[in-house]
Amino acid sequence: MRKILFVALMAAGLLSCKKEVKNVQTVSGLDTKDFVTEVEGKETGLYILKNSHGLEACITNYGGRLVSLLVPDRDGNLTDVVLGYGSIADYLASDGNYGALIGRYGNRIKDGLFTLDDVTYRLPKNNNGHCLHGGPEGFHTRIWDAEQIDQQTLKLTYLSKDGEAGFPGNLNVTVIYKLTDENAIDILYEATTDKPTVVNLTNHSYFNLSGNLGTQILDHYIYINADAFAAVDQTLIPVAITPVDSTPMDLRRPVLISVGIDDEYEQIALGKGYDHNWILNTNGDINELAAKVYHDGSGIVMSIYTNEPGIQFYSGNFMAVSDNGKHDLKYLHRGALCLETQHYPNSPNEPLYPSTTLRPGEKYTSRCIYSFKTVKTPVNQ
Repeated sequence: MRKILFVALMAAGLLSCKKEVKNVQTVSGLDTKDFVTEVEGKETGLYILKNSHGLEACITNYGGRLVSLLVPDRDGNLTDVVLGYGSIADYLASDGNYGALIGRYGNRIKDGLFTLDDVTYRLPKNNNGHCLHGGPEGFHTRIWDAEQIDQQTLKLTYLSKDGEAGFPGNLNVTVIYKLTDENAIDILYEATTDKPTVVNLTNHSYFNLSGNLGTQILDHYIYINADAFAAVDQTLIPVAITPVDSTPMDLRRPVLISVGIDDEYEQIALGKGYDHNWILNTNGDINELAAKVYHDGSGIVMSIYTNEPGIQFYSGNFMAVSDNGKHDLKYLHRGALCLETQHYPNSPNEPLYPSTTLRPGEKYTSRCIYSFKTVKTPVNQ
């Protein structure tokens, strides 16, 4: 759908820059002019955040996407750790979620249906008969209003109108990206509604900490602070909260991803690798470590903190064999991993799961921190 829109706009001569924009070359090698156009009457752009240590994050308001993130490796060299594209045209031509804000409901809702206050709502089905990530025209395809608060902070806002993608209520959403002086990307989500609805927002950045975005992530170590995970059926809908004990899903000590990703365990086979929601032990405490990823070659450690009850670990199992990314770099199958902080998949249809219902007068608040540092020795030693 997005590809069709892009082609149609090009053919009609409607995809054009609204105003002259100064050419700014980012430290990561992106050109700001390549991110300026007009889509459906709204202007897109690239916003640059920098902290006091010289780290850089580049974000486009198309889908609220984190396009690049430069962090130091163990030798102090700034290294891009997220996959993405080098122009707005490439993003518009792709159906992927590189770096995107996901909503109105991150992850899957079974059969594209849920009932709230005795009213049944029908959502678009875009994944094995289910609604995934808000459908094909979810928040990852929207043009967000952007305000750069300061050198380190970007505020994005979006009004999701009542009935958009089948969801009820006018939902006012604010997302604040902050590149902190502690070398972290701190993402704050807030939302209010005028009608009862469901909300589950997250970020879909694809991370590779190796220093080479054209490699696989099999040589990364992963740790998740969780005693249980959501076992899934053949269509990846959760069916049971299951202990991780004596399974490849036990990541309570750092594990090399290659060790379990092709295990014969049924859940690994169903996901074609890791693609599950882990039930965090953190009890919503933002100060408790939820997950950690480490690469021995670069020395980069990414630690994740959140107030959410779950985290989806996806090991790039459905990535294409190759994809042309930034700087003409070929991205590979399993060339990145995602760690999406969230409420559980299909929660609107599971009364025993933590609720994702938002009502008028309430405020939805979610927070995720991706924090970076370097170490000299493997974290599992």
